[in-house]
Amino acid sequence: MEIKVLGPGCANCKKMEEMAKQAVKELGIDAKIDKITDMREIMSHTMSTPGLVVNGKLKYSGKPLPPLDKVKELIKSEA
Repeated sequence: MEIKVLGPGCANCKKMEEMAKQAVKELGIDAKIDKITDMREIMSHTMSTPGLVVNGKLKYSGKPLPPLDKVKELIKSEA
């Protein structure tokens, strides 16, 4: 599984990355998590950050941040 966290490096983007890592750990899923800060690549998926892309599909973008349970659900839906 490939997960991308989209964001320039703001506090919310860092929190989204932490939640993605925690969700993968709790779900016991083998996944590669990449932090994408390049604005061109981010904009190829969304105009709102932070964003969560799972297996090439945009699953979440913008604020407010979803709770950890929602992040787990989004990731699990692609497992």
